[in-house]
Amino acid sequence: MTDLRNKIEEAVAFLRTRIAAQPPLGIILGTGLGGLAKEISAEVVVDYAEIPYFPLSTVESHHGKLIFGTLAGKQVVAMQGRFHYYEGYTLQQVTFPVRVMKFLGVSTLLISNAAGGMNPNFSRGSIMIITDHINLLGDNPLIGPNDDTLGPRFPDMSEPYSRRLIAVAEDVALDLKIKTERGVFVAVPGPNLETRAEYRFLRMIGADAVGMSTVPENIVANHMGMSVLGFSIITDECFPDTLKPANVDEIIAVANATEPRLTAIMRGVVERVRLEPDGQHGKG
Repeated sequence: MTDLRNKIEEAVAFLRTRIAAQPPLGIILGTGLGGLAKEISAEVVVDYAEIPYFPLSTVESHHGKLIFGTLAGKQVVAMQGRFHYYEGYTLQQVTFPVRVMKFLGVSTLLISNAAGGMNPNFSRGSIMIITDHINLLGDNPLIGPNDDTLGPRFPDMSEPYSRRLIAVAEDVALDLKIKTERGVFVAVPGPNLETRAEYRFLRMIGADAVGMSTVPENIVANHMGMSVLGFSIITDECFPDTLKPANVDEIIAVANATEPRLTAIMRGVVERVRLEPDGQHGKG
């Protein structure tokens, strides 16, 4: 058994001493988006510091708790706070919680983040449903020896975000009269924001929004056969010709102001989603 598999099983064994449920739905809550945790009827809350091999959140707006409970009548496990490459963690550490979620029973993963909008049709407070991504982190969580019991050496990424789940999210948003956008998310290392030239380059290669997370978690989720749905809250407008200095407090404020709309969509998705048997993708 590989070292990674041993660490996963040790973390899972610890969590099994605290929970009995096998939640089929996992949720990763990004910057300013921890409020969905209030919607969850929490049964057990575990600090990351208690879980073997879990990193610790060092970003102020990330709380660092794993929440087990029910949302819209379904068992869920939610990460209230995530990890980033720029914090100094390896991508294997960043994605370790996703692997633990899979072993706990999760087959469908919902991911959210705050991102800079480069598509001129977007504005601050827009909600973008991620349809695809570009990995410019300069690293990949699957680099190194592959454990075939976790997933294939060369996982397919032709549909990294489930078309079926995207359709569910758009139906929910339509019923709630909440406007959403579709777009491609690009992940960069950070922690600095981008230059004008970099925004032009990222837009030129096909990206609609840019951030510092999500892609590693998505890669590992696909590696392990999970279906993924991703959202970005557009917290600032990254248009090179009219670029203004970014203010982190304003970015978090926009995320917080937009949060109720995204929370409503995510709750509706959880309510309507058809869960696939463990180990089956059910993407299309």
